[in-house]
Amino acid sequence: MIVTTTPSIEGHSITGYKGLVTGEAILGANLFKDLFAGIRDIVGGRSKAYEEELGKARETAIAEMQERAAAMGANAVVGVDLDYEVINNMLMVSASGTAVTIS
Repeated sequence: MIVTTTPSIEGHSITGYKGLVTGEAILGANLFKDLFAGIRDIVGGRSKAYEEELGKARETAIAEMQERAAAMGANAVVGVDLDYEVINNMLMVSASGTAVTIS
């Protein structure tokens, strides 16, 4: 399935619009990751633990969105938007787009 942030897919024609699809993922980082991320913030640098959690959440949200699009009979999702939020030490990623059929 093609998933893109653009409103169209070069070389393909959109033959049908199936509707809005979304996917969400909420993941928590454990206490040890929080501790090491805090230390990393004090001394500077990147927090690999949080980067990994963010990647997992993004992949989960996009996969869920793709599953919902496929269930609607779509073979692509266009206009995808990713949003990131932190809620009570939980990381939330949401993906939304328009499920379409392309030729």
